[in-house]
Amino acid sequence: MRNITTPVSKETIQELHVGDQILLSGRLLTGRDAALPQLVKSLKNGEKLLDLQGSAIMHTAVSEAGIAPTTSNKEEIEGSIPELARAGVLIHMGKGTLGTDTISALKETGAIFVVTPPVAALLSSKVKSKKVVAFSKEGMEAMFELEVENIPGIVAIAHGKSIY
Repeated sequence: MRNITTPVSKETIQELHVGDQILLSGRLLTGRDAALPQLVKSLKNGEKLLDLQGSAIMHTAVSEAGIAPTTSNKEEIEGSIPELARAGVLIHMGKGTLGTDTISALKETGAIFVVTPPVAALLSSKVKSKKVVAFSKEGMEAMFELEVENIPGIVAIAHGKSIY
């Protein structure tokens, strides 16, 4: 089990391999269908809403019921991964399989995809604090910044290789 703290360096990511188990701590951004395309659009417009260097994004909404990963291969989510990786996001967390173009983009940018257990109670217990950081009108699908401790996950895609 590897302890990873954000912001994470590219060197740390290079040391991870498909199948490695991690515990992620530090700053974790959230986003899914509503927020991620808006974030990509803001990047393309030259806006810097958030510091993405060495960051991690979990594909989830945030509600009082907790957090749990959503399917990452939804068009709005998977379509954002290459652009966000180029902008500095090194860890993308969610569930499901990703397409070959996304796997190639992750390899090209030195980023990885990590699957998390779909257990809302477990993940929610790891959240120490939360605040809305962008797109508040989206409610629980807004982008949040969470302070987390020991979010478990398994590296599913790294260096052009996939666990699937």
